[in-house]
This record gives sequence, C-alpha cells and structure tokens, in this order.
Amino acid sequence: MSEVMQPQDANFMGKVFGGAILAKIDLCAYATSSRFAGTVCVTASFDRVDFHDSIDVGNLVIFIGHVSYVGRTSVEVTIEIYAEDVIKGTTRHTNTARVTMVAIKDGRPQVVPRLICETRDDKIRFLEGRLRRELRVKHGEERQRIHAKFNAAADEELDRLLVSDNLAE
Repeated sequence: MSEVMQPQDANFMGKVFGGAILAKIDLCAYATSSRFAGTVCVTASFDRVDFHDSIDVGNLVIFIGHVSYVGRTSVEVTIEIYAEDVIKGTTRHTNTARVTMVAIKDGRPQVVPRLICETRDDKIRFLEGRLRRELRVKHGEERQRIHAKFNAAADEELDRLLVSDNLAE
C-alpha cells in the first residue's frame, strides 16, 4: 500500500500523526491477512508498533505487509513502513508493526491455510512468530497471576508495593 501524507494527517508538531499511521497499518494488515486467508480477517491485537523516525506531510508512505506466522485461525502480519521524499529521492524506514488478525466466516473464526516456508528467511520469520505467540501466552498468564495477587492483597501490602522498586516481591 502507498499513500501520500496530507495536511489533515499532521499532528501538533507538523509531522504525520501516529494515529494516522496506525489506521493505515490496520488496513494493510487486513489486506495482507485476508488475501492469505481467502476470507475477511479482523484485528485481534497490535502486538507491537515501533516508531523509528518521523514522517513529513507530503511524503509518500509505503506499507509492505507479509504473513510472518499463522496459527489455527490467526494470521500474524509484519508490516514495514517507509517514507519516501519524492522530491529529494530519499527513502527512510520509519516504522515496523506486528498485527495479529483472525479469519472470520459466517461470524465465526475460520481455519486458515498453513504457511509454506520456502526460504531460510521464511523459516526464521515463522519460528520467531511462533516464539512471539508463546511469549504472549506466558505474559498473559503472568499478568493474570499478578492481577489476582494485587486484588487479594490487603491495603497495607498495596501501600508497601507502591513505594517498592520490585513488584514481584
């Protein structure tokens, strides 16, 4: 996907508003995952969005999405974003995003095709995607455990934790 950034995309600093980029990332993730799955896909999570550099109004912004991992009904899309100054003839890598999409058919999650990893880079991207998924599950479990611990704690314990540098105590 490519789009010229216009004045209505600007933030208070005169650069392109991050929210405008996030919306376009979501569209690119939809197009990439739906093309792969052969059905409508909806956003399950933005796993990570890194803003490496600002984008100027007037830049041509290029979104390159590829499927990096698939689960049973989910598709992880990695999107690389580049800003091109068409006057100067320069291009900069400005953002990297990972979005998890879920395939939907008749209102229910739909099984997606397996990802065929042909190259070494494909295999590495898939294995890294699988590791990210495993770590997200572990992180979610840990977050729930800590949430339960905080909710069960007495007010005195919460007060002690507020001044502590280590919440894992």
